[in-house]
Amino acid sequence: MPAPIIHPAQFTSKIVEASGRVLLLLDTQHCVLASVNQGGIPDVKAARCNIENILSTARKAQIPPLIVHMRNTGDPGDMDEPGTPGWQLIYPPLPNELVIDKRKNNAFAGTNLGEIIPTSAEIIVVGFQTDFSIRATCSAALGRGNEVLLVHGAHKTYPRIEVLHGGGVTSAEQVEFEIEAELTEAGVHVLDMEDVGHIFDSRE
Repeated sequence: MPAPIIHPAQFTSKIVEASGRVLLLLDTQHCVLASVNQGGIPDVKAARCNIENILSTARKAQIPPLIVHMRNTGDPGDMDEPGTPGWQLIYPPLPNELVIDKRKNNAFAGTNLGEIIPTSAEIIVVGFQTDFSIRATCSAALGRGNEVLLVHGAHKTYPRIEVLHGGGVTSAEQVEFEIEAELTEAGVHVLDMEDVGHIFDSRE
C-alpha cells in the first residue's frame, strides 16, 4: 500500500492557525465518476462542479484554509484499489495541500487527521458518499468539538435499496436530504452554494 503523503505538522498547523479553517474533501476520487454500469455515482456532475467551485474559492481566499484530500483506500479488486485509475484524486492537490489515505468511513479513524486538525478549527466538508464518509466524518468532528459546515449540493451518494421495505429504492436526493437533516439536528451547519463566496472570509 502506498504511504500517505503528509506534510510537516509544523507547516500545516501554521496554515490552520492563520485561517482557523480546514477544507476537507472526502473520497473525491475518479471511481465515483465512472459510468453507472461500472459502479459510479449517478448524476454526479453537479456535485463535482460544486466541489471544484468550493476548492477554487478556498485556494483563492485571502487567508486560505488548510486543504486536506482524504483518499479512500479499497481492497484488491475494489474500484478504489490503490494504484488504479479509480483510486486517483479528481482534483490534483497543490504542494501546500495534504493527501491522507484512509480505510474507514470516519476520516479520523486510523489516520493522523486528528493530530493535524485542532478541535478549535472550523471544518468545511464536501465529497462522497453522503451516507457513509460524509456522515461518519461530520459526526466524528462534532464529537471532537469542531465546528462543522456541510455544503448542500457539494456531496453525493447512491440511491438506497430498501431491503427491509419490500425492495423499493429511495432516491439519492432523499438520502442526502435525510442525512443533512440528521446532521443538522446533531449540530452541523448546512450551507447553500450561494454562501460559498463568503465561506472563507474573515468573520471577525
